[in-house]
Amino acid sequence: MVVMGVDPGYAIVGWGAVSYKTNSYKPLGFGAITTDADMDFNKRLQVIYDEIYALLSRCRPDAMAIERLYFTTNQKTAIMVAEARGVILLAAQKLNIPIFEYTPLQIKTAVTGYGKAKKPQVMEMTRRLLKLKEVPKPDDTADALAIAICHTQAAGSQLRQTLFKKELK
Repeated sequence: MVVMGVDPGYAIVGWGAVSYKTNSYKPLGFGAITTDADMDFNKRLQVIYDEIYALLSRCRPDAMAIERLYFTTNQKTAIMVAEARGVILLAAQKLNIPIFEYTPLQIKTAVTGYGKAKKPQVMEMTRRLLKLKEVPKPDDTADALAIAICHTQAAGSQLRQTLFKKELK
């Protein structure tokens, strides 16, 4: 199974493609899409869409996993991240790639076994599971890889397999 994990944002979008086979992970590629703060916001959305679409077209993952948004303070930032997330979802949808969403709690639990794990713990476990020499930078990239790992764990459950099959129909 190949999963593209995405950590949505509008300044930095982390992405990571992971292959999972017989309890073994292999990173296929990872990085970040960045947009300049002085760029028109609509242009930023276009850059994010174009780059995610190109990555998904090249990688052709079996699924795209993305972090579910939650914001408690800055509503303006929340709306802008949600708009960027929308163009990311659109790119996957246009390529008929099944989309799965995970909360930070689900991601932490899948990667570390503990839902209240701190960010450095999640990043270190992601590095270990993928057998990387260093934690990928920026943090958004490591987060995207953790999201992809989360999906491979969730997709292995009986419930998720049932839901996954329904999504494909």
